[in-house]
Amino acid sequence: MDRKLLSRFFTGYDREIMEFSGCDFSRAAAVLEAAVKDGAFPGCAACVGSSRGQAWQKGFGLLGGAGSVPVTPRTLYDLASLTKVAAATAAAMTLVSTGRLRLQAPVRDYLPEFQGEGREAVTVEHLLTHSAGLPAWRPFYLKARGREEVLRAIFSTPLEVPPGRREEYSDLGAILLGECVARAGGKPLATLSWEKVFLPLAMRETFFCPPASERWRIAPTEVDEVYRRCLIHGEVHDENAFAMGGVSGHAGLFSTAGDLRLFAAEMLAALDGRSAIFPQAVAREFTARRQLVPGSTRALGWDTRSEKGSSAGSRFSLQTFGHTGFTGTSLWIDPARQVYAILLSNRVHPTRKNQKIAAVRAQFHDAVVRCLEGRKIERF
Repeated sequence: MDRKLLSRFFTGYDREIMEFSGCDFSRAAAVLEAAVKDGAFPGCAACVGSSRGQAWQKGFGLLGGAGSVPVTPRTLYDLASLTKVAAATAAAMTLVSTGRLRLQAPVRDYLPEFQGEGREAVTVEHLLTHSAGLPAWRPFYLKARGREEVLRAIFSTPLEVPPGRREEYSDLGAILLGECVARAGGKPLATLSWEKVFLPLAMRETFFCPPASERWRIAPTEVDEVYRRCLIHGEVHDENAFAMGGVSGHAGLFSTAGDLRLFAAEMLAALDGRSAIFPQAVAREFTARRQLVPGSTRALGWDTRSEKGSSAGSRFSLQTFGHTGFTGTSLWIDPARQVYAILLSNRVHPTRKNQKIAAVRAQFHDAVVRCLEGRKIERF
């Protein structure tokens, strides 16, 4: 691990706890306790902190139904679309910083198969901002078997509009982004994200395709009655990612609240020029709204807090950036307050029809800010 990283993680930790020692997080805890009781999810893990370390973390409820073990900060969750930022976007940031990936380059520079019918105009930036003109989703898993078949299906999927014309949150675009990153980096996405991001940050509980030995602490997701016809436990929930072997730019990553705090802290440090892996200029470029499409809240890979109806709530600053995941996960980072908030759950257990988390997310983040109000968090 880089000496600069080691120095920051092992010095300043006690100081961080002291600075947050006057914060009472019972209000945030009460939101999550009530959510478990109301059935928004069987359980969840939460973590709040700054670039200097964690301030508070706790598990609530159970991994699954009655009789399962309690959730802890080391419970492994299927991150779903948090994969887009923690793996694909993070790896892209490291490659952009070295010039191996160029934002304005056509996607076909990295994926020659992606051409014809206007595809030549789609850039890497379009993929990162969900403005490539691709559809949101297609059930490739119904016919495709394996990574290459899914990719071929995407290569032949027509654009719905010319690139840059509209914002359409697209799993297809994120899958292509992951493949661009892999081709530019010369290694599979899982290997590249491990070597460039997870290993340097000591995120040793973050990986694709978790081993069977970790199943005991993995929160189960959905009871699939249509495709796999079983309880999905220990393998990726997303069907297209499953068809691709569990590794994709849009889904497939598993992690813990304890591990994700290291990534969140590094993003805050990067914005202040204190990161060993993300240059400040690149971090600021990726987390600022691009507005290729007027009115879009999208940054590069990341989303930003909208003024109304954001899952980040209404109290985090408008500089806040983050992402959510379909399984019930979220990560929001507020550089103005120097604070991050992580919420991991398996709200899709036993069924994705449960939509109660929508209200819980905003309530939780607003409660976190109330807990922090009046506390000054100084930078290094």
